[in-house]
Amino acid sequence: MAKPTGSRLVIYAALAGNLAIAIAKFVAAGISGSSAMLSEGVHSLVDTINELLLLYGLRRAEQKPDTLHPFGYGRELYFWSFIVALLVFAAGAGVSAYEGIQHIRTPEPATNHLISYVVLGISFVFEGTSWWIALREFRATKGAMGYFEAFRRSKDPSTFTVLLEDSAALLGLGFALVGLLAAQLLDMPVLDGVASLCIAGVLAVTAFLLARETKGLLVGEPAHPAVAKRILAVATHDADLRRANGVTTMQMGPDQVVAMLSAEFEDDRTTPQIEACITRIEKAVKAEYPELVALFVKPQTPEVFQARRAALGEPHPDT
Repeated sequence: MAKPTGSRLVIYAALAGNLAIAIAKFVAAGISGSSAMLSEGVHSLVDTINELLLLYGLRRAEQKPDTLHPFGYGRELYFWSFIVALLVFAAGAGVSAYEGIQHIRTPEPATNHLISYVVLGISFVFEGTSWWIALREFRATKGAMGYFEAFRRSKDPSTFTVLLEDSAALLGLGFALVGLLAAQLLDMPVLDGVASLCIAGVLAVTAFLLARETKGLLVGEPAHPAVAKRILAVATHDADLRRANGVTTMQMGPDQVVAMLSAEFEDDRTTPQIEACITRIEKAVKAEYPELVALFVKPQTPEVFQARRAALGEPHPDT
């Protein structure tokens, strides 16, 4: 079996850590009666399910194009990533909020604090390791961009989803630890429930960020500008083209891009010459960007192309 790399390595690391942590947290919650520990157990269980969904989405996205999906299944990953966001909100934030409210209304002091602290400490180690692996992979792909910009522009939700979930998990562990300590030291068990509400808030914010980003990918976002620039550069220098007007791209998956080139051909070119021109352009671009699934060329005059851009509210390239 091949060694997992990239996105899969990040997900496998998170899956192994979250599964072990979820079991430990539920055992600790059952022994101690801590609301915050139970919320953290639900949090880790939801994260475990999410990793399984991401792995399923990655496998589905790798299917080859067929008659039903001629551009491939790349958006399957975006769909399952959106489901992950819904699960984080409904199962994670919802259950944690309910548990917190119940514990605030009828506070009961936790017992066997030592086991809760031990489990939290072990959880910090596991979650921190998973977070570091996800951060390292994210750094390798973000280039010179800042973290927030890279998060907004990333086309692979599997990596940033795990990084965001692990960041939320570390925050949640911090709230659980503070809540348990405060409830024990101040003899105020209600603070354990408050910690659960804080964990619910962290999960709700995480779910919102994930849903916003994956929705954009699911609806359709352009590919990285470098792809369009390269297509234009190659087309501009082709002898059979009078003018390359512009390029529109669509990200169909983390490694799948479809592009449309608007171009004006020389008047005396025959159909075979035009076909050869398109093939040359596509071959040259695919050599640098193998994620290009298809390149469509639409014969247009510059005036028609600019009119279309104006209708879409896009700025004129000369302004």
